[in-house]
Amino acid sequence: MKIAIFGIQGQLGNDLATAFPSHEIAPMTIERVDITDAALTERELKSESPDWVINAAAMTHVDRCETETAPAFQINGTGARNVARACAATGAPLVHVSTDYVFDGTKGAPYVEGDTANPLNVYGMSKLAGEIFVRNECPQHFIVRTSGLYGLGECWGKGTNFVKTMLRLAGERSTLKVVNDERLTPTYATDLATQLRTLIESPPAHGTYHATNAGECSWFEFAVEIFRLAQANVTVEGITVAEWGSATRRPGNSVLDNAGLRSAGIDVMPDWRDALARYMADRESAPAA
Repeated sequence: MKIAIFGIQGQLGNDLATAFPSHEIAPMTIERVDITDAALTERELKSESPDWVINAAAMTHVDRCETETAPAFQINGTGARNVARACAATGAPLVHVSTDYVFDGTKGAPYVEGDTANPLNVYGMSKLAGEIFVRNECPQHFIVRTSGLYGLGECWGKGTNFVKTMLRLAGERSTLKVVNDERLTPTYATDLATQLRTLIESPPAHGTYHATNAGECSWFEFAVEIFRLAQANVTVEGITVAEWGSATRRPGNSVLDNAGLRSAGIDVMPDWRDALARYMADRESAPAA
């Protein structure tokens, strides 16, 4: 099959580029396609005539989205609509990557696909807008929500990820303060790319799916496990979101349940601790940038 990938230069795209060794990849790079340009997006997709499309392009810097609202909605909302329309015009099924931040975090249990979205910040709102456009514009759609993504590739939106940030700070400080009252499931981009390949090769019914590594933790617990694996000599102190003092509201619990994938028999996501251990090993063996 030929698979067109938007956002191929990003953190997830880095792994998607190598996750399909038996298929042809059509790289829809940012230099080639600005997804906020509807005509260009459709023209370039038609020129490739792919069997599948993955849209991993997004503005992901949560705090920047609060101050750069227009670009956030143009990329995450309108851009998603343009890709969805182009897919409908070419007849290609679309896998659209979304986020746990479409939820408000008040459920008190892991979110399943049918739970009501209620985002707290512009990033979540813009990604929810993208989901709505995809559902309305492309009948053959798979919306895949994930959480706490990290990987070996460069995260264009943020320039880093949580693991890289923690390891950098551990080299600069002996004590770190990390939020302990927000829960998530950290997800290794390599595992998510493998899950998306599994979805494409054994497609379930069209609709919305959650895809994260298994289990859950707080950002504090995540940091502690990072430092344990890295054998870093650093003390981690748990603090509350209020003590952290971010102006951007985030869900207190954004843990996702891969109920849809599990029901379809195609949930291949391992535990988040296993994933983090492999990521740390992969970092050590990766060639220097």
